[in-house]
Amino acid sequence: MSSVSQENNGAPEPVPDGAPQISRRVILGGLLTAYTASLIPWAVAQSAPDTDRGNFLALSALVAGRQSLDNDLAMRYYDALAATDPDFPSAVTALLTLINQQQIDPMQLQATLDENHPELAGVPRKIATAWFLGMVDVGDRVKVFAYEHALNAEAVSDVLKPPSYCYGGYGSWANKPS
Repeated sequence: MSSVSQENNGAPEPVPDGAPQISRRVILGGLLTAYTASLIPWAVAQSAPDTDRGNFLALSALVAGRQSLDNDLAMRYYDALAATDPDFPSAVTALLTLINQQQIDPMQLQATLDENHPELAGVPRKIATAWFLGMVDVGDRVKVFAYEHALNAEAVSDVLKPPSYCYGGYGSWANKPS
């Protein structure tokens, strides 16, 4: 037998007054919030000397898609990024607040920022460049902080090792051996 009443012509029975009504949107919103929040606490759990650096570490973990990052390297990146852009710490805090308030899916973060918040769109790009390439643009030059420990090298470290030197002159590796 069906649990739907015959008197209602197949319509579900009304919920009694006072009983909670939970829609699919509420459940999906809760799951999205839990997912987003699940990415941030690991970074926050790492030690940071102040709130700005803690926010940077949390946002870095979200942008890099990592549960934990090298804390010493994070502080070096933060100091370099903050030195080149005095508004960087406040932009990081504003972006982290926006992510938490609007429950932005990390996979849609850059597209959402490009479309709706162009003033913050450069922040994840700067953070990703620092972590994945190991360098920060400091005006008229680029400062390198990591080479073999940059995330692009760590992603393939089980198979590839970044070269430390080359036998021969510059570009000699491009020629086929004879």
